Amino acid sequence: MLTEVADRVHRIDHAYVNCYLVEEEGRLLLVDTGVPAHWRRIGEAVRALGRRPSDVVAVALTHGHFDHTGNVARAMDVLGVPVWAGTEDLELVEHPYRYAHENPLAAYPLRHPAGVPVLAALMAAGAWHVRGARGLRAYESGGVLPVPGRPVVVDSPGHTWGHVALHLPERGVLLSGDALVTLDPYTGGRGPQIVAGAATADSAAALASLDALEATGAATVLPGHGDPWTAGVAEAAARAREVGAH
Repeated sequence: MLTEVADRVHRIDHAYVNCYLVEEEGRLLLVDTGVPAHWRRIGEAVRALGRRPSDVVAVALTHGHFDHTGNVARAMDVLGVPVWAGTEDLELVEHPYRYAHENPLAAYPLRHPAGVPVLAALMAAGAWHVRGARGLRAYESGGVLPVPGRPVVVDSPGHTWGHVALHLPERGVLLSGDALVTLDPYTGGRGPQIVAGAATADSAAALASLDALEATGAATVLPGHGDPWTAGVAEAAARAREVGAH
């Protein structure tokens, strides 16, 4: 599915994972690359916008987990575009299954059966077979990327140590990655929250990073999992704090 969820920002939703195309003057920025099955859908989305693959000029990763880096190697090989990631996540992109997490994943399906269909969909979409990639560019903290939308880099460690969100201040949009989601893939929980400890390196740090997200004042939050949130980042952060770590 391709949906314009904010001003010239288009959501590609598959297997409960979101990636986004940011459009500006005919050029496209791809934010996160989803799981391997996203690749065909990304191509279809580009064509649906009346664009060509060559109009995708860069990829920006919010973090290095396998469900967001599933097509990084393809993007570099086929499109030949630069890919940005947080400094602390460069090694994780190369080895996408060596991620730090607080809690064992095995405990979640029994405690949180609502997450089982989500995890099953991820596996069916190829999340079990993601190629690592090298040669990415590192973000500068607080910098502005010279790409469509000119996103401001917002450091938001916790889910991963190199996690960033991307703020489009002129559009009132925050691409929050997994620092703030509206669907937790591991519990199936809906509404603003941080991701469960099954895939979060440090929940306390993730909760603390909500302050940086809130400081953007964005009206719309576009998460890595779940539906867009349009009631403002402050309300989303407040609700995520109420939910807390899990």
